[in-house]
Amino acid sequence: MIELVLSFFWSFLVALFAVPSIIYVAHLKNILDQPNLRTVHESLTPRLGGLAVFAGFMSALTIFGNLSNGVQQLLAGCIILFFIGLKDDLVTISAFKKFIVQLLASGIVMVIADIRITSFQGIFEVHELPIGVSYAFTFLVIVGITNAINLIDGLDGLAGTIVMIIASTFGWFFYHYGGTLFENFAFVSVCLIGGILGFLRYNFHKATIFMGDTGSLVCGFIISVITIQFIEMRAVPSSPSVALGILFVPLFDTLRVSVIRISKGISPFSPDKNHIHHRILAMGFRQISTVVILAAINILVTLFVINFAELGNPYIIGILFVFSLILSFVLGVYKVKRVQSIS
Repeated sequence: MIELVLSFFWSFLVALFAVPSIIYVAHLKNILDQPNLRTVHESLTPRLGGLAVFAGFMSALTIFGNLSNGVQQLLAGCIILFFIGLKDDLVTISAFKKFIVQLLASGIVMVIADIRITSFQGIFEVHELPIGVSYAFTFLVIVGITNAINLIDGLDGLAGTIVMIIASTFGWFFYHYGGTLFENFAFVSVCLIGGILGFLRYNFHKATIFMGDTGSLVCGFIISVITIQFIEMRAVPSSPSVALGILFVPLFDTLRVSVIRISKGISPFSPDKNHIHHRILAMGFRQISTVVILAAINILVTLFVINFAELGNPYIIGILFVFSLILSFVLGVYKVKRVQSIS
């Protein structure tokens, strides 16, 4: 327990004291994010906050954590994604190059550490997966969750808050039910929470620094790996559907905007202002209120799936699907009413 507390405070303090220096250098070298039609912020703001999160997380985990059972390979993947994210924050790179790097990072944890989803645990009446299907599906999960966290990073404090909620939930399960095989991922979760919390001191509205791709890619990758480990740990019944509930806000947002873009005949990777936080802002809520609303939704869904895990995967997934449709309907209906009232 004492090592977990020390790792949290180490990560927190490193990130907390690193951010002001990063902000200073970013302004000095004019490494600033320009406002545009897609962004919410209105002033030049550094977007290298991921450096502080990475520094806190990496240093705390290597000092206090146990690097066995796949944690070492997780760190290797984080380092690769850190540098591609840093390059993207400094000079924009193509989505294809980022995809290749995500493929490499995923391969490290899947092949070398053997971290992968081995069973659907009864979803669609499928249990153990063939080895090829297991690798392919695990890769889709890692890339999907990594990019979902990246896409939710569109509002001051939003991505950091959601990541902290998710990591806290998984960390609690790893600490209480991890045993010798998964307990070291409690350190992964705690170190991530500490780094995020130190960064959030400067990221809430009005933010003086953004997470950037440096932070969102690394955080998304970490969340994807601990999600897989949570599913494989099977600490609760229906762990796949419970994991979906814990990740509800970023997954819902990613699927929703992808469906909307595809229905309009455009690429699902085309940027727009149709994300869930954009829609809530359009309802008249302020940035802080929007972050609180989305955090509350994620917490409530998390509590629901944990407390009703006994229902089974099909029922929980069905309930999450219905709730997603209702939420999408509310967002869509309000948009129509708003346009009509303006006209």
